[in-house]
Amino acid sequence: MSRKGSHSDRKNIAKERISILFSQAESFFSWNQEYSHHCVRSARLIAMKERVRIPLRLKRRYCRRCNSYLVPGVTGRVRIYRGRVIITCLNCGWHRRVPTGRSKKPNGKEKD
Repeated sequence: MSRKGSHSDRKNIAKERISILFSQAESFFSWNQEYSHHCVRSARLIAMKERVRIPLRLKRRYCRRCNSYLVPGVTGRVRIYRGRVIITCLNCGWHRRVPTGRSKKPNGKEKD
């Protein structure tokens, strides 16, 4: 009987595959947009199966509703409105609202 890999090895391999798939989606987007969308779907399936979180920088690069790879100006619109960055998918119209971070003072103290 073959032995499955350890739990942490599988998670590390899944994280590597997710980052590879997103880099492939970025490189192939100008050539074939449908392949980029397929890479995003595959990365999400890997993350769900292995119960791994997709990093935040990659999570903001796809639409949660239709799994399309978002490129500003082509498949996504980026706007700033009332202290939020609003990313709109141009395929399905879904909005992602990301709050803009406020600059914090060191040690949580503010000067008067």
